Amino acid sequence: MNNKYFGTDGIRGTVNQGNITGEKFFRFGLAAATYFKNQKKTKQIAVIAKDTRLSGYTLEPALVSGLTSGGLHVFTLGPIPTNGLAMLTKTMKANMGIMITASHNPYYDNGLKLFGPDGLKLSDKIEKKIEKLIDAKSTKQLTNPKLLGRVKRLEDGNDKYIQILKKNFPNNFHLRGTKIVLDCANGASYKSAPQLLKELGAKVISIGVKPNGFNINHKCGSTYPLKIQQAVKKHKAHVGISFDGDADRIIMCDEKSKIIDGDQIIAMLANRWKNKKILKGGVIGTLMSNYGLESFLKKEKIRFYRSKVGDRYVKEKMKKFNFNLGGEQSGHIILGKFATTGDGLMVALEVLFSLRKGKKASQLLNVFNPLPQILENMMVKDKNVIKSLKCKKAIKKANKLMRRNGRLLIRKSGTEPKIRIMGESHNKKLILKCIKIIKRSIK
Repeated sequence: MNNKYFGTDGIRGTVNQGNITGEKFFRFGLAAATYFKNQKKTKQIAVIAKDTRLSGYTLEPALVSGLTSGGLHVFTLGPIPTNGLAMLTKTMKANMGIMITASHNPYYDNGLKLFGPDGLKLSDKIEKKIEKLIDAKSTKQLTNPKLLGRVKRLEDGNDKYIQILKKNFPNNFHLRGTKIVLDCANGASYKSAPQLLKELGAKVISIGVKPNGFNINHKCGSTYPLKIQQAVKKHKAHVGISFDGDADRIIMCDEKSKIIDGDQIIAMLANRWKNKKILKGGVIGTLMSNYGLESFLKKEKIRFYRSKVGDRYVKEKMKKFNFNLGGEQSGHIILGKFATTGDGLMVALEVLFSLRKGKKASQLLNVFNPLPQILENMMVKDKNVIKSLKCKKAIKKANKLMRRNGRLLIRKSGTEPKIRIMGESHNKKLILKCIKIIKRSIK
């Protein structure tokens, strides 16, 4: 189903271009209010949070204006991680929640992630209905002047989120004696993550906690793990933790500065939860999940299924099969026992809880040997280039070369003007050859 505005993870693009303007955000807010307004509820509420991009100051008022014009009262939380917004949407019994973010993208992009009253991201079906409302005549959706919504800023959103996270662990859980390098990507977790770990007694070396509106994800965070590698080595820390701009992704490194991606974290948690008898059903990965993860889970007799790329598709499949663990190599990990969407802070706590008895991160988190995997991204003007005859022939030729020696995955990015080409095989030269064939056809 091709949506007009929504991609694989909400709405996203360059600020003051296309869909990311104040005018469009007013219409998004009005359409969302029209869809989610429930006349049976005594209070009609929307909760809004954001990351630290400068454009948030431009887009948030426009969105609030649309929501209040549609008759919803709005609570704004300021910078808070995406799953914090999802959790508070649910606990506050709001009609909906909206996160203003472009996740791991650079500062000049922004967007929206929408959540229903259950704290879950919206299905394609609901997004399609909202898109029709966006394109409808907005004057019909405007509420009676007496029923306009009010706006209130909640200053304790991060504190409430931290309390929810801590309640999922025993009262005696602490991190005293643990030295942690923490990179918050100058993003939404710059307040909550250091506060949470310090409250638990950890010694925290913080990076990326001085947002200025422009430095979100810039040479820091989960897309630039070199930062935590260097800092762990320098400070002789026990573990490194790195989030992206809205903290729904986590990448880690062990005490030896080796990077730990989402697949390794999932493998460790799956094995641990299985032994503790809290793993439900199995694990949901994606088309990008490393074959090494699949082989490891098979060996451990843990069921594994793949979904489309995107954490909401992971969540949908988890719900379908009644599994409580799933995620992506990029660090989007959903702990169904605790959260409705990817939550870097929650995953970090779960891993740290596993390390509390003096175990080393290198022993715990290097669970399987990954199959060599190479991912290349190509900027394009039109993502439909991969449907061209020339490109189809190249993909067919590359797949023929790769036959039985690995796999290729060529897909359009759901959030950026890019084609993503992934190759996986024990033969690295073969991967590079196949990728080169496909890249040449795209150029």
